Amino acid sequence: MLLIRPAAVRDVPLLLRFSREFAEYERQPNAVIIKEETLTRDGFGPQPKFRCRIAEWDGEAIGYALFFGFYSSCKGSGIFLEDLFVREAFRGRGIGRALLSEVARIARQEGSFGIRWEVLSWNESAIKFYKSLGGEFFDEWRQVLLEADGLNRLADG
Repeated sequence: MLLIRPAAVRDVPLLLRFSREFAEYERQPNAVIIKEETLTRDGFGPQPKFRCRIAEWDGEAIGYALFFGFYSSCKGSGIFLEDLFVREAFRGRGIGRALLSEVARIARQEGSFGIRWEVLSWNESAIKFYKSLGGEFFDEWRQVLLEADGLNRLADG
């Protein structure tokens, strides 16, 4: 039986494990550099930077949704879905949809205008799933990430 629950600080090792599994799935096995201490501070400290829901199947943790708020100067507050992951053995059972439905309920309850997320261009099954939900794709928009040396150079003026 499926249960979706809020993550707790005791789940930090699990969140790190899920993050690594998700990075493997996304063909980026070395992408995860975050530490448990950072997840603890950022998710369960006095000013949480993210929220998370854990999916359990008969008591076994099998997936998660990690999300946080963002703001649009055109539309107001929204939720950004950073991760939506279900372990391979449990895919095709509606668990990803249930996790996403939980995030949608939170967005609606909080008065958010919508949920945003990203999907890799090669992930055809996810793209098909998101389109079936009514997701709108913005191919004309390009992602930008400034980190490491570029971030430091800009911060230094």
